[in-house]
Amino acid sequence: MSYRRNSLLIHGGIDGDETTGAVNVPVYQTSTYKQDGLGKNRGWEYSRTGNPTRAALEKLIADLEEGQYGLAFASGLAAINTVLSLFKAGDKLIVSDNIYGGTFRILDNVFKNFNITYKIVDTSDLEAVENAIDEDVKAIYIETPANPLLTITDIEAVSAIGKKHNKLVIVDNTFLTPYLQRPLTLGADIVIHSGTKYLGGHSDTISGFVVVNDKQLADRLYYLQNAIGGVLAPWDSFLIIRGIKTLSVRMDRHVANAQKVAEWLAESGYVSKVYYPGLKTDPGYEIQKKQADGAGAMISFVLDEKYDYRVFFEKLQLITLAESLGGVESLVCHPATMTHAAIPADIRKEVGIVDELIRLSVGIEDVDDLISDLKQAIGNSVKA
Repeated sequence: MSYRRNSLLIHGGIDGDETTGAVNVPVYQTSTYKQDGLGKNRGWEYSRTGNPTRAALEKLIADLEEGQYGLAFASGLAAINTVLSLFKAGDKLIVSDNIYGGTFRILDNVFKNFNITYKIVDTSDLEAVENAIDEDVKAIYIETPANPLLTITDIEAVSAIGKKHNKLVIVDNTFLTPYLQRPLTLGADIVIHSGTKYLGGHSDTISGFVVVNDKQLADRLYYLQNAIGGVLAPWDSFLIIRGIKTLSVRMDRHVANAQKVAEWLAESGYVSKVYYPGLKTDPGYEIQKKQADGAGAMISFVLDEKYDYRVFFEKLQLITLAESLGGVESLVCHPATMTHAAIPADIRKEVGIVDELIRLSVGIEDVDDLISDLKQAIGNSVKA
């Protein structure tokens, strides 16, 4: 029986335990498995290679992304590391011009050592993407909405360019989750998630995911997953399955709150710019509306110059200054010194990651309380 999305969140993947009737997948807290003889096992050998709890989650994330093959990792960066390990010396990737700082760091400080290089491109500009492709380019790596400026890239159009030139298209779908956006259905080859964020949803575990449709590509990734070893542990797999069960009700509240906060910020007079693809004034609004079922719950904004952003962070009472995003609680960060500090200052400035830029992960608290906290914190941060 095929399920609609809200049911799939709860009953997708491997639903419960047939042996005992438990409604939740058990935590198989084991490192190894008894074998019935030489070369004879019951489908499991060693938990780095495969674990039933992790396998249930991997099937679930594949179902949600409308993909065929899912892989779960110990972190989003472990997932990214494994995907980048598909490439060899001399290969080049096109990457979005504002991406997660950790993605930039691993490209610039790790894979560049192996002569796997990158070219930064505004992937919302399709002509720029097309012009950046040469024989060394093997993949186009995008985030949409991008971190932290929420730039929207047309996944279907970039995927068409990728197929035209026989290049892989990789999409980081962390900000929207498969509840709001499913890149594989738009032509992407690989989807990546930091499951630490909305999929887990409670800021209590770290995980990462990769989903693909192509069997040959999946086999290469499974080999790398086992060889590199950055796999998700059984207990964390259980926690992410539990988190996903409430993804729809959480995301609906996240998005509704974010829309109200973004509209308030845009009209407040406190900020010089608001980045949120749910605003009709946002340059990515129409594409976002076409390719996703919502604008997500991430907002970035630039404080007006008459306010001191350092004091603003100190004055917040309800909203928490912290790394990460996607939890039920609202989190705020300073990209220039936190999430994107690994990006050189000249590149940050060029793309718009200025010192006054603030990134807000809108939680599921009462939206009026969130607005009140922002209002008092900004109002109390006027420069002397």
